[in-house]
Amino acid sequence: MEESKSHRKGLVIGVIGAGSCSSEIQKLAETVGRLIAEKGATLVCGGLGGVMEAASRGAKKDGGVTIGILPGNEKSAANQYIDYAIATGIGEARNVIIIKTADAVIALPGKYGTLSEMAFAMKMGKPIVSLSNWDISEDIFKTDDPEEAVARAVELAGEKV
Repeated sequence: MEESKSHRKGLVIGVIGAGSCSSEIQKLAETVGRLIAEKGATLVCGGLGGVMEAASRGAKKDGGVTIGILPGNEKSAANQYIDYAIATGIGEARNVIIIKTADAVIALPGKYGTLSEMAFAMKMGKPIVSLSNWDISEDIFKTDDPEEAVARAVELAGEKV
C-alpha cells in the first residue's frame, strides 16, 4: 500500500545544484521537485535561480511546500515558487542551514557551492543522492534517474527521522 502524503509530513528533502544551469538540468530539477511533492515531502533549497528555482517550480506544480534559505537579507530575492523564504544575511554560510534542515539531500550538477553542501551533508551524516553530480564518496548513492533519486532520498530520510 502506497503511503499518503500525510504520512510524510515533516519529511524535508534538500535539493542542491547550480544557481545557473542548462535547460536540460532545469527539466531534471523540475522533475525532482515534482516527485518530492508527490511523496508528500517538503523541499528545501537555496531559494534562488537555476536548479533551486526549477525544483521549486516542480514541487509547486504538484501542490508541494517549498522553503528557500537565502544568502542575503531580503526575502524578496527568493524565486516565485518559494513558500517560506528565510533571509539569513550570511552569504554562502547559509549552505550549512540548508543541509541542517534537510533529512536527505539530492545533489544535481553544480559547482563548488554544491560540493560544499555535499561535504556538509557528509559531515552531518545526512544521506546524499547524487543525480548526475560529483562522485566524491562511495557512501553517496549515485543515479541518473530522477525517480530513483527521489525514492532513495525519501527512503534514506525516513530512516533518519
